[in-house]
Amino acid sequence: GESGTGKELIARRLHFNSDRCEKPYVTINCGALQENLLESELFGHEKGAFTGAVAQKLGLVETADGGTLFLDEIGEMSLGIQAKLLRFLQEGEIYRIGGKKPIRLNVRVISATNRDLEIEVKESRFREDLFYRLNTITLRMPPLRKRKEDIRELFDYFLKNSKYGNVHIKRVDPKVYEVFENYDWPGNIRELQNTIERLKILSEN
Repeated sequence: GESGTGKELIARRLHFNSDRCEKPYVTINCGALQENLLESELFGHEKGAFTGAVAQKLGLVETADGGTLFLDEIGEMSLGIQAKLLRFLQEGEIYRIGGKKPIRLNVRVISATNRDLEIEVKESRFREDLFYRLNTITLRMPPLRKRKEDIRELFDYFLKNSKYGNVHIKRVDPKVYEVFENYDWPGNIRELQNTIERLKILSEN
């Protein structure tokens, strides 16, 4: 789904409504870190594995043992890390960077992306074997412009639950709903929420 459609909220709901809800829910944005940092964050490292590795570090995969690991923007992951993630998904075990012994883990992986991974596979930017390994169940999050019947309900929810602005809004002019429903919302639900918070901050009565 596009950015701002609520993919992470769905991942959280899947975890906390499952039989793993008492176990860790761990998230990482795969597009926010360089390859070597992402590998260390995911799989951890042993003391002395590289310059600056002054102590052993547990990776997020290990931290999520028994629970859920949410890989956000997995389409941004480099091919090298993809190969190591594929091995973990197939074998159920990891090696910390610099480690010699495999560590067996039980982790459910949920991934999200705003890219079309089938196109990424065809253009050799995403591993085909990893794509099929991840593609057990796919949920497509429609953009807000294709679910305009939800806008009014989301509007009212964000207006009521906004943490900004001290003004209590008693009534919304129907024309406001009409304007919102006729806008395409390229930033999706995130843009809608931010717009309502801005309106609430700026409203005088």
